[in-house]
Amino acid sequence: MVALCGFTGPKDFIMKLLHIDSSILGAHSVSRQLTRDIVSQWRASHPGTVVDYLDLAVDTPNHLSADSIGFRAAPAAAPLTEVQERENAVSEALVSQLLAADVIVVGAPLYNFSIPSQLKAWIDRIAQPGRTFTYTDKGPKGLATGKTVIIASSRGGSYSTTEAGRALEHQESYLQTVLGFIGITDVRFVRAEGLAMGETARAQALASAQRAIRVHTGVAANESQAAEAA
Repeated sequence: MVALCGFTGPKDFIMKLLHIDSSILGAHSVSRQLTRDIVSQWRASHPGTVVDYLDLAVDTPNHLSADSIGFRAAPAAAPLTEVQERENAVSEALVSQLLAADVIVVGAPLYNFSIPSQLKAWIDRIAQPGRTFTYTDKGPKGLATGKTVIIASSRGGSYSTTEAGRALEHQESYLQTVLGFIGITDVRFVRAEGLAMGETARAQALASAQRAIRVHTGVAANESQAAEAA
């Protein structure tokens, strides 16, 4: 039996939440503040949730290189060097951590119209053929299904309210695409934008984000899938 978060399953089922931060701003980070609030409210709404924490600004995986791309190598490839084995171990730990989670909360500030490079490095490690996606005769198929992702999106400017603004951002749109590619379709956004556009705009953005947190943490993980399975 496959347990979907949010509906009755085996009595010993424990929901696992992976909390990821990627902002380099530490205590000054809005996305970190939002992920803390999301996790806190999720745990209040879903008692017994076990949380695993990953700070990508502290434990940043190396970007893909000839040494760190070994998890994509063919089985008959040349023996791995010590460095390659170490990098493969990092990739395996990260993808296993993702696959073990039922809910993933990601802090994703917008840096230069996209996501932090630390978060991109993590995505490159967990986007693994045979683990989180595969190719079929009909095209790619995501394997990391049955998960809910809540993204804390923070932006200095305002991008969601105009077509021109939406064309500029490659943050939320990219994350929605890559998560869908690996099979995660329940993606929820908690957005605080316009943070650098004056105190009034900042206060409104944070208030809007808090309302979104209450909505998204009050809905069970994978509720649509649970309804279909009922």
